[in-house]
Amino acid sequence: MATSIDYKCLLRHHRSTKPSAALLEKNRFGVSGRLGNVQVSGMKKQTHKVLKKGEEEETLCCCEYVNRHGERSHIAACCCDCVDLDDAFDRFLKRESQKPDSLSQVATVISDRIRVPWLWGGAQKLDLSIIPPLFLLPALLHLAALHFLLGLVVLTALPVLVLWYYYFTHRKKGRTLFFLSLALFSLAYMYYVFIVEVFPRGDVGSFELAAVTVGITLTIMVLFHSKKNPGVVWPDKEAVHSTVTYYSPLADRHSPLNGRRQDVTLTAASQTDLDGPDLKESNRNWCSVCRVVRPPRAGHCRICGVCVLRLDHHCVWINSCVGQANHRSFLLTLVLFLLTSLYGIGLVLRSVCPEQHLLTAILYCPGVYDQFSTALCFTCVWYCTIVTAGVLHLLVVQVINISCNVTEREARAALREKSARSSCLGLVVETGVYSRGFSGNWSEFMSMGDHVGPTSPAHFV
Repeated sequence: MATSIDYKCLLRHHRSTKPSAALLEKNRFGVSGRLGNVQVSGMKKQTHKVLKKGEEEETLCCCEYVNRHGERSHIAACCCDCVDLDDAFDRFLKRESQKPDSLSQVATVISDRIRVPWLWGGAQKLDLSIIPPLFLLPALLHLAALHFLLGLVVLTALPVLVLWYYYFTHRKKGRTLFFLSLALFSLAYMYYVFIVEVFPRGDVGSFELAAVTVGITLTIMVLFHSKKNPGVVWPDKEAVHSTVTYYSPLADRHSPLNGRRQDVTLTAASQTDLDGPDLKESNRNWCSVCRVVRPPRAGHCRICGVCVLRLDHHCVWINSCVGQANHRSFLLTLVLFLLTSLYGIGLVLRSVCPEQHLLTAILYCPGVYDQFSTALCFTCVWYCTIVTAGVLHLLVVQVINISCNVTEREARAALREKSARSSCLGLVVETGVYSRGFSGNWSEFMSMGDHVGPTSPAHFV
């Protein structure tokens, strides 16, 4: 049985001396018996200056924060003491070559110092990836509304650029708020155009406006609900024997927004009870990052840095994994968005193209570019149509996978290993491993629990 202890390691860095090693500060409960070896992997060689104990325990005001070096700073000092920027600018003036990592260092400093005041926990870091959609989307839609050919070029290039950025970030396995910002701002901007340009025309009544408002509100509410815990495999508190606090992020771990501090729980579980096939299965499902034996159908997300029960995929549009705990709410988000978008498209086309049928108005609407107001509404309809087509494809894939009781991750792995049957242009992938029939598969999906407790202590080390 593991002895309960609590470690707190602080890394101190002084300008006049070399960086010291991790310091064991205190042992709360005492140590009895033999302790297992505690290994903290992924720590960088260079340590950072940290706050003194008294300063660390003080509450930060709304404009203060702990920077990437572990120092207390203020948002008013965002332009002060920037060594990396000064060095890069000096080299530029002297026409000297820049250091290989100078631009990345400057970008890191700027990203760390751009913050917004926050009442709880000090100033919070503002992710720069949320800013481009706020400016690019209105600018591109207004440009596309000027002429039919411009609209064709913009609405063709926009999805291509989004897909390119998706594959670029997906290849680097990095987290970004760009897609979540684009999704939320698209909903907000389409609703703004509907209120300002469509509703005053008098073709849309109060009931239709209320229906669109309720649909968008429910979509956003369910979207944020699906961003909650997807079913992360948390360690059992009874198996935790130590806690290490350090100021450098582990590999494949998401560093905190305010400073570089992290608390890592180390567990010790006996593997003596596992032998034969159980031991082989544990070795096969062992996650070296989370230090856990993954339960069946669980997977490790390299973007989030955690293991998730019944992992389906990592969705960039909600900036979270889709797993056992949030899969149903994710599916409900797709359905609500699809219904609201189709209803809104029909209302706008009925207003700007009253003489055309809805199915033909989206392709041919004479005189729609005579006024900028109607041209902007028509352009937004085409933008919503493109987005709705992508959501419809995702919804169809999800419904098919649920009907076959296979996750997106399992389907890709089976196709890669050539152990599954695919049909309908790859939309239907049958592995036959967990399938219990159409009704049984949907019954299992609808009965999955939202509350996910910790895995058995025997799964942790």
